Amino acid sequence: MPLVKVDGVEIEVPQGATVLQACELAGKEIPRFCYHERLSIAGNCRMCLVEVKPGPPKPQASCALPAADKQEIFTNSPMVKNAREGIMEFLLINHPLDCPICDQGGECDLQDQSVAYGRGHSRYDENKRAVTEKYMGPIVKTVMTRCIQCTRCIRFAEEVSGVEEIGAIFRGEDMQITSYLENAVKSELSGNVVDLCPVGALTSKPYAFEARPWELRKTLTIDVMDAVGTNIRLDSRGRQVLRCVPRINEDVNEEWATDKTRHAIDGLVRRRLDKPYVRVNGKLQPATWDEAFAAIKAVNAGSSVAAVAGDLVDCETMYAAKALLAKMGSSLLEGRQTGMDYDATSIAAVNFNTTIAGTERADAILLVGTNLRWEAPLVNTRVRKAIKKGAKVFAIGPETDLTYKVEWLGDDLSLLGKLPEAVTEAFGNAERPMVIVGGGALKGGHAAALKLVDTLGLVKDGWNGFNVVHMAASRMGGLMLGYAQKGGIADVMGAKLGFFLGADEVDYSKFAGFKVFVGHHGDKGAAAADVILPGVTYAEKSGTWVNLEGRVQRGERAVFAPGDAREDWSIFRALSDTLGHTLPFDSFEGLREEMYSDVPALRHQALATFEWNPPSLSGEGQGVLAGYPVKDFYLTNAICRASPTMQRCSAELLHGEDYAEAAE
Repeated sequence: MPLVKVDGVEIEVPQGATVLQACELAGKEIPRFCYHERLSIAGNCRMCLVEVKPGPPKPQASCALPAADKQEIFTNSPMVKNAREGIMEFLLINHPLDCPICDQGGECDLQDQSVAYGRGHSRYDENKRAVTEKYMGPIVKTVMTRCIQCTRCIRFAEEVSGVEEIGAIFRGEDMQITSYLENAVKSELSGNVVDLCPVGALTSKPYAFEARPWELRKTLTIDVMDAVGTNIRLDSRGRQVLRCVPRINEDVNEEWATDKTRHAIDGLVRRRLDKPYVRVNGKLQPATWDEAFAAIKAVNAGSSVAAVAGDLVDCETMYAAKALLAKMGSSLLEGRQTGMDYDATSIAAVNFNTTIAGTERADAILLVGTNLRWEAPLVNTRVRKAIKKGAKVFAIGPETDLTYKVEWLGDDLSLLGKLPEAVTEAFGNAERPMVIVGGGALKGGHAAALKLVDTLGLVKDGWNGFNVVHMAASRMGGLMLGYAQKGGIADVMGAKLGFFLGADEVDYSKFAGFKVFVGHHGDKGAAAADVILPGVTYAEKSGTWVNLEGRVQRGERAVFAPGDAREDWSIFRALSDTLGHTLPFDSFEGLREEMYSDVPALRHQALATFEWNPPSLSGEGQGVLAGYPVKDFYLTNAICRASPTMQRCSAELLHGEDYAEAAE
């Protein structure tokens, strides 16, 4: 390992580290615009200049210079100070003085570094250049006169999202960043370029001119738009969430978030259920809580009671419903609302065992019935990283664009029993083989996929390559709490009384009993309900969610719910008194303690461990996959369907409606 001296401090740095990384290990701050830890090195901005001896008698770009043994690095010499002042002066030559109206104000790297490393004045008195705005779609707003050509957005599009639709045209002072033919960027990760942009050239279009960062209350929580469990921060003012940005978690989402995670938040205040409703003579009528509870009590269902969990609910809500059903003598719990009935006796057999971060280490990957780009976009980015390290990827299912090269084997699940020689050869030579089974293949291919564990050698010392991708944030937590019947949701359809916890994807025509919808949006579930009890969204409650790899995570409440809406667990606690089955907790903390005693794995925020003991299932893969479960990436749940931004993304990016039509 090289031994270097940074401003007189001698440190040892890893082999292959750059001078910039060596300086940071020594505790020195190096300014930069183009350099980013997760992107390739460009060396465009030259802001990271340092003096290095031995070497040429001039400042050098530390981001692109390898650290070598016996180097002396100076980060604050007069040469370095003068060079940084000159670079900053050049960067500001054409930059407009519009900080007061720029959405990046208060979070702008250019502002901060010009104060810290700039001259404080400019000697430039020529005309500034102006650049026309570019259209990049419904998510990204452009003010390209502010652009400093750091090319972070270009490198992100090419290297992380895999959608090469952003590039540079012209040269020198005339260089401009633009999307291909100035069309919308059709990537589900496009919003990340807003975070990457160090100036105000790329900002969030839905959030434009809404607030300043110092006005917002910041709350750390967990995203529920998919099962990845992206760590996010909700920025709110008053009773409304105005912005959602990702937090860094190397094990889950790195520092990225999907556009759905970021921008579905404008659906939190639309189509909301803010009072109880009771169906009278076929029509839903507003009611008091007492009237709604009385209507439920009048059903006299006895022990014929079921609970169906929707895709977004937290573990505490599911446990409260489970506890009430247990008091009533029922265990009819189900969370797979769309009709899945795969074997759930072993959670390890339906878990993402390799872990999200572990995906990067795989050297042979077989995708079975999954459009990973839509079902778990931030797992898809990990597969891209594995490919860059040499992994081969095969897939069974209808061909689709996953943003990387895939060898498609066909769309018949019977292929699981007779894989082509190319696949068996690649897996035979692999040290870390991996199979990812999606929702499209679980129904007819779970048993056949489990047999691949032996035929492809997926489980080895320190490595488990069998993985199932779930699409619902509540799924793994629900399975841990017992929300799975042997026959799936069909087993609960005969109940006289059903509690539907934000379950909007259920086929309600098959449920003949009394339907109670506990949820937050007036969507499909509310339209079919006999009684509506208004609950809260993920932004309005603290809760526990378990992601697809079994990682237990907790989120905090950011804002309060509208009207008479109440936290879901408190609804079941109050209802239990009316029904004469009082639950044994009076507070949220009391509920959690009861839940922890029932499922100890939920107590700690960590990766839950499931013993690898897969069931012995009979049957071969059968059925031709006609499509994938996610039909519209932007409209997968009630919050998204209430979001104008998600509606516009769907209309424009997926269905080809032009800008004017989508904006109306």
